[in-house]
Amino acid sequence: MTQQHPPQGTGARGHAEVGEGAPPTVSLRDLPQATVTRLATYLRVLATLADSGTLIVSSEELASAAGVGSAKLRKDLSYLGPNGVRGVGYDVMRLQARIEHVLGLDRGHRVVLVGVGDLGRALARYPGFDHRGFTMAGLFDVDPAVVGTVVSGLTVRHVDELEAGARELGATVAVVATPDDAAQHVCDVLVRSGVRSILSFAPTEPDVPEHVEVRRVDLAVEMQVLSFDSTRNDELAHAAGGEPPAGLPPRGPRGTAVAAPGTAARNVSTAPGRARSVSTGNAATLGPAATRNGSVIAP
Repeated sequence: MTQQHPPQGTGARGHAEVGEGAPPTVSLRDLPQATVTRLATYLRVLATLADSGTLIVSSEELASAAGVGSAKLRKDLSYLGPNGVRGVGYDVMRLQARIEHVLGLDRGHRVVLVGVGDLGRALARYPGFDHRGFTMAGLFDVDPAVVGTVVSGLTVRHVDELEAGARELGATVAVVATPDDAAQHVCDVLVRSGVRSILSFAPTEPDVPEHVEVRRVDLAVEMQVLSFDSTRNDELAHAAGGEPPAGLPPRGPRGTAVAAPGTAARNVSTAPGRARSVSTGNAATLGPAATRNGSVIAP
């Protein structure tokens, strides 16, 4: 059941964070990484509901909007302590405050971005960061044509100032959008400055100390996964009796694609000892058959 009410504003949200609605103490060690990822999705849905003035949401509605099963949602939220009322649902703003607390967003984060090219500019101008607890505090680049320009109200500083600048700005998170050959040096400087959380768009994995957390986003890999999903879905449709769409590559034995001359599969390796401090947004290795969105089907 969903109840609508005029938006409550900042004051009502503050009220949801005190008294009985205060976030409980949660053992972060007990939270699986997959649950943390889904909590971020639930938070996005809850923010949309709160903006629309929704006060109460059922587990079925929240799960459907987040694209998960209601049982999985209830399991994820059980890590946060008591939530919701059976037969009624979840208090949207209270649950939002609890998830923000667990994710550390109620502390707020100041972000520095290194590499103000096309991607960096787009990231610097993205308004969603500030709405979700991240304030873009500083921009850095090495290109003389870029240094000194103003992007989204911030003056781009030279990367030579990065170590002192990150300390001065109180940066807790860094975004690295530099060319691959500069990414390791930039990460080294960020580590010296005290930054312990890095989001990297470089295609190679940076080498950082164990206490530094890195999430790496390889856009080319993500598109390759999409290409695989599309090809697999075409083959499933063909196996069900349909004709393959025009333009698909010729198929070899058992429906496998025939590689074009001169092409080869790209292997991705992980540096020894870095698995615990580095995670990626890449899909898991797939077995012989899989559903949509990369979930493996048991034989």
